[in-house]
Amino acid sequence: MTEELKTRVCDAIDARADDIIAFAKDVQSEPELGYKEVETTKKVVSMFEDLDLDVETELAITGARARAGSGDFVAAVLGELDALVNPDHPLADPETGAVHACGHNAQLAHLVGSAIGLVGSGVVDELDGAVEFVAVPAEEYLDLDYRRQLLDAGDIEFFGGKQELIRRGYVDDWDAAAMMHAGSNTPDRTITSSFSTNGFVGKFVTYRGKEAHAGAAPEEGINALNAAMLGMNAVNAQRETFRDEDHVRVHPIITRGGDGVNVVPAEVTMESYVRAASIEAVSEVNQSVNRALASGAMGVGGDVEIEDYPGYMPLQTNETLASFYDENARDIVGPDAITEGDQHLSGSTDMGDVTQLVPGIHPWTGGFEGAVHARDFRVVDEEMAYVIPAKLTACMLVDVLTDSEAMDELRAAKAEKRSRESYLDAVRTFRGTTTESYREDADDGSDDS
Repeated sequence: MTEELKTRVCDAIDARADDIIAFAKDVQSEPELGYKEVETTKKVVSMFEDLDLDVETELAITGARARAGSGDFVAAVLGELDALVNPDHPLADPETGAVHACGHNAQLAHLVGSAIGLVGSGVVDELDGAVEFVAVPAEEYLDLDYRRQLLDAGDIEFFGGKQELIRRGYVDDWDAAAMMHAGSNTPDRTITSSFSTNGFVGKFVTYRGKEAHAGAAPEEGINALNAAMLGMNAVNAQRETFRDEDHVRVHPIITRGGDGVNVVPAEVTMESYVRAASIEAVSEVNQSVNRALASGAMGVGGDVEIEDYPGYMPLQTNETLASFYDENARDIVGPDAITEGDQHLSGSTDMGDVTQLVPGIHPWTGGFEGAVHARDFRVVDEEMAYVIPAKLTACMLVDVLTDSEAMDELRAAKAEKRSRESYLDAVRTFRGTTTESYREDADDGSDDS
């Protein structure tokens, strides 16, 4: 019975493969940044409605979802709506620099393709559970000035779309969650299904000094750019103390370095992530980084303000889901498709936050040339990039939703994870602002909050 259902799923996807590919290219042609994905969401909604699904929109501002089937067990399939910024990519929007150089258009093809396979075939009605198809906004942690405006207006609490879904309760009744991701430099038909990722905290840093004429009277100023350079060098001096097993990454950029070359910089701003393999390591390293950044202000006698925002939690792959996924990958793609062995990737995704509450899987799939986020990233195998992942996820869900023992295993795994309240308590601990003043006219030198 299970194999017959999977055959019907794959046949339905194959019958509309051209539609799925055309949809992916349509999304790619109109990239939009996080919490701004209005046109992209319309395209997803149109595909859902074509399957006679009832669609709920405006989830976490621009998200959408539709549910099919019935039962106590609920599996979610996710796709990410947003693009990233890389103005040098040949497909970048000339005005915004937005481009799908991370394969989110492929994720959405996987999302609608899974719906076509399960709903279009009628198979979903023969399963022992429901499937929710969710288009999620704002995975890329960027365009942060805009997101801070949304936060200040009370429209969001978190910069990541899946974090917002969690906060608003949309994840509460999920028992399993699945999505896919474009593989970096992976043109071949290979798949990595079992791995973990780093979590991180996001940072805004502002150094303040005193302006003066840079040529005539630099001694009258306090150089905020020098403070920033000292702070970054102090961070670099700590890198040898980071434990290898924590997979620490700290990568600051200066977003404003001054106002004029002939003026001593009075205000310099930076952004950075502090990434590590565990929440405990993120917290520990972040304290060291904040101390190092503050030392730059001390060195020149200026001020510093460090704003920390919750980033994303580490990803945890569920082995029950991975086992089913790998079995289907060997059947559909080939016996050598799977990259064997657990891996740790030092990047981050807000799918990690979902896996803190729900058993999940987030495979990297082939069909893509070039590095993700880079100007040379492109699809080289449309079937592998856009069509086959939908078959793999849909068939995995057929396996799960026809196997009572597998569903029991997943329910048990969920019971051991965080509740929504516990998750929110944990992630909110990373929000805070630290201010330090080393100006000669300051009262006592510091104020922490």
